[in-house]
Amino acid sequence: MMFEGDGGAWLGIDLGTQSVRALLVTGDGRVLGSGTARLTGRRDGVRHEQDPGEWWVAVCDAAGTALTGLRRLRLGGLAVCATSGTVLLTDGAGRPLTPGVMYDDGRAAAEAARVGMPPSWGLPKAMWLLEAYGRGRVTHQSDVVTARLTGGGGGTPPADSSHALKTGYDVERETWPSQLDDLADVLPKVVRPGTRLGEVCRAAGEATGIPVGTPVVAGMTDGCAAQLASGALSEGSWNSVLGTTLVLKGVSARPVKDSAGVVYNHRAPDGSWLPGGASGVGAGALPTGVDPAEMDRAAAQYEPSGALTYPLTSPGERFPFLAPDATAFTLGTPSCEADRWAAVLQGVAFAERLCLDYLHHLGAPMDGPLTFTGGAARSGYWNQLRADLLGRPARIPAQVEPALGMAVLAAHAETGVALADTADRMVRIRTVLAPRRSRAARFAEPYARLVTELESRGWLPAPVAAHARLNLENATS
Repeated sequence: MMFEGDGGAWLGIDLGTQSVRALLVTGDGRVLGSGTARLTGRRDGVRHEQDPGEWWVAVCDAAGTALTGLRRLRLGGLAVCATSGTVLLTDGAGRPLTPGVMYDDGRAAAEAARVGMPPSWGLPKAMWLLEAYGRGRVTHQSDVVTARLTGGGGGTPPADSSHALKTGYDVERETWPSQLDDLADVLPKVVRPGTRLGEVCRAAGEATGIPVGTPVVAGMTDGCAAQLASGALSEGSWNSVLGTTLVLKGVSARPVKDSAGVVYNHRAPDGSWLPGGASGVGAGALPTGVDPAEMDRAAAQYEPSGALTYPLTSPGERFPFLAPDATAFTLGTPSCEADRWAAVLQGVAFAERLCLDYLHHLGAPMDGPLTFTGGAARSGYWNQLRADLLGRPARIPAQVEPALGMAVLAAHAETGVALADTADRMVRIRTVLAPRRSRAARFAEPYARLVTELESRGWLPAPVAAHARLNLENATS
C-alpha cells in the first residue's frame, strides 16, 4: 500500500513504563497503524530497573505491527519519546553498560540531596550510577533507541534537551552548566527537540520494518509528547494530564519563573516554552475492585461530597506546592462508598484548580484553551465535573497517546510547518465541554475550606492561598 497525500505519514514511538507504543499517522491525523509491545522491569523496594535490550526488542515488535501491510509506505520521519528521568551508562559505541534506572527508582536520595533535586530526576541517578559502576557515558532511555535506529555512527546520537532537562541541562542557555564541568567527559551533546539525528540504517530497517533512510528526529519526554498530542500548543494553552497522578503543561513565550522550584520549563522545538508541574494527586487514590462507570453515576448524587479530601497517591507533594512531608488527608466522614468516590473526584479537581491558581499567581499566560488528556479523560462524568469546578471550557482529543505527539513533532521537523499549525492538522478534538456555572457555585465553599486547611498545615504559602481566594471571589461575584 502506498499513501499519497499531503505530508505522507509519520511515525511516533513512545517508550512507556509497561509497554512501547508505535503509532503511524497521516498529515491530517488519520491513524494508519498502531502496535504495542510489553515491557517488564525489576522492582525491589526503592529499586526499579529495566533491561535496555528489551527496549529495542519492544520497539521492533511495536513498529513492525504498526507498519504491517504498509511496507511500501512513504514515511516522512519519526521521533521517540521516553520516561523523564530514566538514565543508564553506555560505552563509547553506545552499548549499555548498566540497567536502565527508571524515573521512580529511589536509590539516588543522597545524591539528590547533594544537588538539590528530587530523586526522580536524571542527574542524581547518573551520579549514583557513576559511583556504583565507575565508568560509562550518561545516556537517556530514548538515546538508546535512536542510536539503534540510526546505526550509532560510533556512539549515541545527541540527546534532546527535553530529556536532558532533568539531567541538569540548562535549557534557557542551551548548555550544560559550569557546575557539571566535572562530568563534561561523560555527558552527551544536546540538541533541541526536532533536530534531525540521522536516518534509519539498514540493520534497523530490517529489524523494525521502518523504511531505510527514514529521517529520525530528536524527541521529547513522554509528558511533553502528551502535550503535543493534545494540540495545546498556542500561547496560554494548557493540557491537564490526569492518570495515576496529575500533570499540567502549558505554552508561554517566556519561561515562567518560580523561585520555589515547583514549576519547571521545557524548551519547545520552535523556541517557545512549555512550563508545567507534576502533582501527587490523581486517579491512583481511587478505590480498586469496583466499576468506575457505576461509581461515577452514584457519585453524581454527592455534589459536594460530605467529606473533603486531598487525595495524594503517595507521601510528598510537588505541585501546586512543595511539601515533602505532605500526606493524604480527609476532613469529615463519607456517608457511603459513593460519597467516598465523589470526595476523591472532587479533591483531584480542587487540586487541579489550585494548580491553575498557582500558575496564575506566577504570571503564566492562562487565556488559551484547556485540554484534558490521560487515562481519567475516559470518564465523561469526571471531565464535566472538572470543567464545572474549574469554570473553564475543556477540550477532549480523540487520540491522546504520547506516540501521536511524536508523530506531530516529526511532521513539524521535516516539513517546516509551525508546530501549532501541524498539531491543528493532526490532532482531532472529540468533545468540547462547557462549564455549568450553577454547579460550579456548589463547590466554592469546600474549595475555600481546602485552601485554608492546606495553608494551616504549613504546606501552601500564604501568598498563594490569598491569590486562590481572590480568584475564587472574582469568579463567584
